[in-house]
Amino acid sequence: MEGTTQITSARARKARIRLTAEQRTHLEGIVHDGDTRRKRFIHARALLMADEAHAEGGYTDQEIGDAMDVATKTIARTRAAFLRGGITVAVERKPRATPPTEPVIDGRAEAMLVAICCSPAPGGRARWTLRLLADELVDRKVVATVCRETVRKALKKTSCSRGG
Repeated sequence: MEGTTQITSARARKARIRLTAEQRTHLEGIVHDGDTRRKRFIHARALLMADEAHAEGGYTDQEIGDAMDVATKTIARTRAAFLRGGITVAVERKPRATPPTEPVIDGRAEAMLVAICCSPAPGGRARWTLRLLADELVDRKVVATVCRETVRKALKKTSCSRGG
């Protein structure tokens, strides 16, 4: 008996994706960029393969997952994210609202650091060293602890010199 039988799984597509020409061009640009993150590439390619408005699209989640060697749930989540918020939500990474750790030197501490730098260097010194500045910030109880590299990075953002 000739012909092929298509077996549909329980996790077949639940939401139909229809991309506009502009959306399709944008996603193809991401896929053909060659310099994009893997996750971004997978999500863009999955949406292109799921697009029912194009002759090369209309695949089920299972077929897309098998073709790209990713979990079917990943494809289903990408599909749902696209329907919920568009290409940006489905493909781009959500930016962090806050940094992973709080900055040691905040605005108040940075102002104090600049004030210390502008003051005369301690006795017997020609200028402030990064280590002296870090120790001075701790002695004045501006910060609990700080390393000289953190002080260096904070001073780099300002135009303050260390008393030279």
